[in-house]
Parts: sequence; structure tokens; C-alpha cells
Amino acid sequence: MTTGPRPALARLVRNVPRAAVAAAAALALTACGGGAEKTESKPSSDTSNAAESSSAFPVTVEHKYGSTTIDKEPKKVVTLGLSDQDAVLALGIKPVGAVDWFKEDPYGKWPWAKDKWGSDKPQIVGERDEYNIEKIAALKPDLVVAQYSGMKKEQYDTLSKFTKVVAQPKDFPDYGAPWQVMTKQIGKSLGKESETEKLISDVDARFKAVRDKHPEWAGKTIAVADSFEAGKYSAFTKTDPKAIFFSELGFKLKPEIDTMAKPGWNVAELSAEKLNVLDVDRLVWVTSSTEANDRIKAEPLYSKLKVHQEKRDLFVPYQDPDIGAAFSFNTVLSIPYAIDEIEPLLTAVK
Repeated sequence: MTTGPRPALARLVRNVPRAAVAAAAALALTACGGGAEKTESKPSSDTSNAAESSSAFPVTVEHKYGSTTIDKEPKKVVTLGLSDQDAVLALGIKPVGAVDWFKEDPYGKWPWAKDKWGSDKPQIVGERDEYNIEKIAALKPDLVVAQYSGMKKEQYDTLSKFTKVVAQPKDFPDYGAPWQVMTKQIGKSLGKESETEKLISDVDARFKAVRDKHPEWAGKTIAVADSFEAGKYSAFTKTDPKAIFFSELGFKLKPEIDTMAKPGWNVAELSAEKLNVLDVDRLVWVTSSTEANDRIKAEPLYSKLKVHQEKRDLFVPYQDPDIGAAFSFNTVLSIPYAIDEIEPLLTAVK
């Protein structure tokens, strides 16, 4: 078992049976010259189209490891956060490099992103938070972004020797920044702040429309959980993208789950004896197979919960259809798809 934050997409790996984690990329600490300039922030111009975007520069973006000034519009972007590629794609740029977490080809696969990728694929430059620095350097990127990531200071310093790097947002734990914050960081880095604000406001409007349509959800508690092996269960905390997604639909999260989680973790690990914390108004299980669903339902202590007895629990797949994956990503591209898929399922639960 690893220590520290456990990002949602890393958990997704463990729950998808036909996808295996790729071999960890060797971290090559190679000095490649140059330096990422760090200065005080300079005002950036709002942009509404590609022709105007160059006038937005220089921009200075603050992050966990300081600030990075980007002098001109990036043309070649590498994304190192597990879901960062979605915001970059939404802003009209196809990353030339990205991290991988499936052995089978994930790029162009997800329904919310496949049209954005088209026939193009990024170079795979690492897995989760282990980056192949030499591969990244060979791509000669203008910009590296690592928002939904656990990038270390040593990695940041090494990458900054040959390219501009915008690390994860400050003032938030790794993997704990809201999707709006990460999207704004990416948008500012690309000189597309006004386009980014429009993307965010459109998604916020989608959430508001659902809340207005279902005011009854505001008074109901919800929990999101998974179980990747017998006798072990996990409930996601308020910093996890899945929990954030359902809170933005209007549901109330259960604070007891946060107190049960280890410091810095996005899940509370539960034994069967602690499943009573999941006795909420709506319980969403994100699972990888019908076998996992049946195993959970067969747990004697789970069968005693009112949420199960009254059929207020939902079993949602990560893939096929890709509902769980969509709200695990919880990005400007995946959220509309996730809302369309999950709303009728929640509505069917009385």
C-alpha cells in the first residue's frame, strides 16, 4: 500500500479489469540547460480567439513551487497531471506528451475527448508521478503543466532547466485542487483566460441547471465508494473529484468520511465493520464489474444498511459506459458527459 494522497485516477486503474498499470518510467535527472524564468506577476490580456492569444503574453502563473513566466504562446505542450490533457484539449491544443495509466490506448478512447484528439496521439512520457525526463526533453516542449499531479520539487527543478513548468496549484494538497482552479491555471498558461472563463461558466451552468431541476437533492447526504478486493472498502473524501462532482450536483457530503481518512489521503479505508458510515441518503458505488457489485451486496454487514435495504444505492461502472471514469476525471470535458449519464440514474432512486 502506498502512502500519501491517492488520486482518483490512480484508483481508477485498480478498478478497470481490462486495463493494467504500465511499467513505471525511469526518472532520468538530466540537465538540459536553460531556465524557467520566475518574476513578479505581469498583467495578461483577455483573449477570445487564437489571433488574440499572443497578445496575452507574457503571463506569470503562481504554483506550488513559486511562479513561472511564459513569454510567448506555447505551441508544444506536455501534460503531466493525470487529467490535465482534457482542459488543454478543450482550449484547442493537442498535447504532444502526456502520462499514461493504461497499457491499452486511452487517448481518443473516452467519449468526451475522442473528437478532440482525432487521429493524433501524445508521446507517453511517464506513469502517474514518475516522469521520463529524457522523453520530455526530446519533445522540446514550450510548456509543461502538472495540475492534477504529485510532482516533486526535484522533478520541477529538473524540468525547469529546459522548459517552462507550471506545477500543481498552491494552497491545495496534491490532487486536491478544484477542477475550476486547475482549469484556470492551464488557461492562463496558454494565454486563453477568457476562453477558459467561458468553459468554466458553461460547466457551472450545467451544474446549476441540474440543481434547479432537482432541489430535493440539496437536503440529501451522499457518499461515493469503491471496493477493489474482498473485505476492503473505500469512501472518497471531500477533496476527491468524485465527491466534488456530486456535491456540485447539490448533495451534501458526509464529514465523518473526511475524519476517518489518513492525513493527505483522498479516501477513507473501511473494514466491513465500519460500513455504517455509508448509510446515507444516496450511496454511489463506482465499480469495475458485476462480480464486484455482487460481492459488495453479499457482505452481511452491508445488507443491514438502510441505504441498501431501501434501494438507495447505485452501482455505477467505471467503463462501458464510461460513467465512473467521467466523474473521476471531473474536467471541463468530462463533466457534461457525466451529468448526462448520472442524472437519470439518480432520478430513478426514490
